[in-house]
Amino acid sequence: MEVSRIENLPPPPGIINSIKTGFDLIAGNVTTILFPLLLNLFLWLGPRLQMDALFNSIKPDMISTWRAIGVPAAEIQQMVHGYETNLPSLNLFSLAFTIPVGVSNYFINLRFLRFIFPRVFDKLPSAQAVGQTPLGDPLVWQVDVWNIFGITLLLVLLGWVFGGLYFWSVARLAVAEDSQAPGVFHAILQTIFLSISWGMFSLFVGFPFLFILTAVLRSAGVFAGKLIVLSLGIALMWVIVPLYFWSHGVFIKKQNVISSMLSSLQMARFTLPTSSMFVLTVFLLTFGLGYLWSIPPEDSWMMLIGILGHSFIATALLASSFVYYRDVNAWLPRMIEYLKSNLPSRVS
Repeated sequence: MEVSRIENLPPPPGIINSIKTGFDLIAGNVTTILFPLLLNLFLWLGPRLQMDALFNSIKPDMISTWRAIGVPAAEIQQMVHGYETNLPSLNLFSLAFTIPVGVSNYFINLRFLRFIFPRVFDKLPSAQAVGQTPLGDPLVWQVDVWNIFGITLLLVLLGWVFGGLYFWSVARLAVAEDSQAPGVFHAILQTIFLSISWGMFSLFVGFPFLFILTAVLRSAGVFAGKLIVLSLGIALMWVIVPLYFWSHGVFIKKQNVISSMLSSLQMARFTLPTSSMFVLTVFLLTFGLGYLWSIPPEDSWMMLIGILGHSFIATALLASSFVYYRDVNAWLPRMIEYLKSNLPSRVS
């Protein structure tokens, strides 16, 4: 009796099979990559929206304020140098890339890789031509103090809308039946609620945590700091997995933000080791292949291959996550029912 019940229990969804299915879905519906493809082409070849002129106009007032509150002169010089170095390469149109739901941004990943591995990426040709295009110097628009907040709000709102449409179009491929797919309005509305909730979580939980962690690491020794980072890395898997799948219930199961979060927590509770490996695999593929896409310089038409590759891979991995979420949530009820019916007999 016990053996037959175990045989009837389906195995949990496999990581490799979910990723393969996701790639097959996108290969058969390649139009779904248009969202990241068009966004990245615009960020590459289109005009730049920058704020370095705004910084230069308020820089004297900022320096005076820092001096008034007692900031050392060396730190002021370092901060000013950092702003002057990084702001010219900042394109505010990238604010249309939002998290946790948003259209995948090739240039955000590229600059993140250069920040993490500066010695490696400084040797690549692409690191010598940041902000350039094959068409020459791009058109540059500057924001000012009167319109920066309105433009920022508009770009973020557009990011939420296009992100919701992007996730919705990919998730529809993984939904078993059309009746289970959410409507476009539901997807966009819940995306906005989800993004606001994510922002509040980051503001009230994430930033204080990072501040405390930075203070602890500064006071701890090198060895103790490594142990703290390692311990936190293991503990964070309990947080990363629910956060990663937080939005999936909205697009797969027609849930609202709260129900989707609770569903993600339940999923992480029962499948943490496998789900952690799936998330880790997705991150490794994303940043590993991101290194490959970043090889062509930004002023070469060869970069088009990198943008195409990034758009396809990012969309395929997103589809894989929806497939994995769908299969796990179809498997979980049967697993929970099996545990309820068999745990008492085992104990006795």
